[in-house]
Amino acid sequence: MKYLVFMYFLCSAVTAQNKGITKGKVMEQNLEVATLGAGCFWCVEAIYQRLDGVEKVQSGYSGGSVKNPSYEQVCTGRSGHAEVIQVTFNPKKLTYKELLEVFFKTHDPTTLNKQGADVGTQYRSAIFYHSDEQKKTAEQVKKETDVAKIWDDPTVTEITPFTEFYKAEEYHQDYYNQNSYQPYCMMVINPKLIKFKKEFSNKLKK
Repeated sequence: MKYLVFMYFLCSAVTAQNKGITKGKVMEQNLEVATLGAGCFWCVEAIYQRLDGVEKVQSGYSGGSVKNPSYEQVCTGRSGHAEVIQVTFNPKKLTYKELLEVFFKTHDPTTLNKQGADVGTQYRSAIFYHSDEQKKTAEQVKKETDVAKIWDDPTVTEITPFTEFYKAEEYHQDYYNQNSYQPYCMMVINPKLIKFKKEFSNKLKK
């Protein structure tokens, strides 16, 4: 559904520019990196941009086998990539565990390869960990989510080692902030943001 809406309203968008690969845990002194897949990256980006302690959010692709994939390739589901965001954050303000608590409550981690009307492996719930510490924390928060019965069904979130991140095309970056009037943003992202802001009001940027 998202792809069809996107193609209808953005058929004249320019093609990919400045596509890059990011590796490693620390990008700058005292900052860490998290790579998360929770369905449409437009939705996830909009949420994490509003968290206090987050320095930067980029939308992109991880977990596949094709080098430098395009959005169209990822949308086929055959490249193996998930739509993800890569978050650069200050762990003194916002811990990795807190990032994951937001992650598990702002998308449905119990549906396999599906978020709402967006269906396909590119929309899978996934945590790409950058260190053994991140892996341990991810497994802990996933278990706590199931024990707390936050969702009726058990989580199916994939927890897998990070290998590489390909930055998505420029027209995907900061998408909600630039296109909040688009139907997908109004119908899908707005309700997510309202729920998120209500539940995590104490973690929002001022």
